[in-house]
Amino acid sequence: MFIRFGAAACFACLVSHPLDLTKVRMQTTTGINKGALRTAIDIIKNEKFPGIYNGLSASILRQATYSTMRFGAYDKLKLLLSKNGENLSFVKKVICAAVSGCIGGAVGNPADLVMVRMQNDAKLPLELQRNYKNAFHGLYQIIKTEGLKGLTRGMGPNVNRAIFMNSSQVVSYEQFKQFFLETRLFRDDVVIHFLSSFSAGFVATTICSPVDVIKTRIMNSTGTKQGFMIMFASIIRNEGPQALFKGWVPAFVRLTPHTVVTFMVLEQIKNFYDRRIELRIKATTNTAN
Repeated sequence: MFIRFGAAACFACLVSHPLDLTKVRMQTTTGINKGALRTAIDIIKNEKFPGIYNGLSASILRQATYSTMRFGAYDKLKLLLSKNGENLSFVKKVICAAVSGCIGGAVGNPADLVMVRMQNDAKLPLELQRNYKNAFHGLYQIIKTEGLKGLTRGMGPNVNRAIFMNSSQVVSYEQFKQFFLETRLFRDDVVIHFLSSFSAGFVATTICSPVDVIKTRIMNSTGTKQGFMIMFASIIRNEGPQALFKGWVPAFVRLTPHTVVTFMVLEQIKNFYDRRIELRIKATTNTAN
């Protein structure tokens, strides 16, 4: 069960990574941003085309840990709370999503930390660049230079973001899907999967943007750790509230395709899995008869 969630998220990561890289570069820029398109063009200009996939190994590792846990735990918690397979209320879904998001955020934090650093490395002066070769080399270097505790940098805002992300993305997807089905204008097919996941991407981007900016700033920092509230106050004081939505456009352009691909692939895997079970049941029944 957990594997299919991770597989869908990792596949979606291949599509969304360049946009995620653009978002991180914008979020770590203080002052006026150039905009998503200009930032992306500068990355390609300065780092060549392969540069838009900087940190891909860490991004895949992050999805293999973070997304696998948050989706898988959410599914398990729903089964535990539901009676006779009935649909849970909106509040119960949010609770399940928040708890599973917390678990996923904690499990995926080390990979997320490496991903942010790898994505932002080329932007730093040469003497400050970390030059991680891949995700596992990055994990090794962090443990070597900062100790095991270094892997927890940014865990607070990362867990907070994961809670907001899971609650807004997964729950809104299910709610939009339920709404569209109840109109009786749609069937449970790729059309409704696309509409529901696209809508969920918009909701999740908007809700998660402030926490995502703070998380990225903390993870990219060096030296003394800065807490969530300290970083929040610093951004508001020095850059204004609008800075909490830096990178919203690339975040939306990145998260929406990622959400669409993840849920559409996940629905296809689920359908394939359900068909396999039906065929096994039929084969068993025929054998018994």
